[in-house]
Amino acid sequence: MTDQIARNEKQLGAILRRARKQAGLTQGALGEQIHLRQGTVSRLEAGEPAVQLRTVMAALSALGLELVVRTRSKGSAADVEDLF
Repeated sequence: MTDQIARNEKQLGAILRRARKQAGLTQGALGEQIHLRQGTVSRLEAGEPAVQLRTVMAALSALGLELVVRTRSKGSAADVEDLF
């Protein structure tokens, strides 16, 4: 998977959904791996803001992804939307 930028919850959810599908996992299967219900995985992928950070980190780990924090680029919002 190439580097992807997420600047809000919905964009992060979309990245996680794509990674899950590329891994051939259902929401239920991913949930089982990280000891969460399918509904929680669904809320995470929908970008609901109330999801706990440990849930995000567990999902990233299960999908073989990591979180990288860097200085925000100066591109416009439209440029970021083009990534999705």
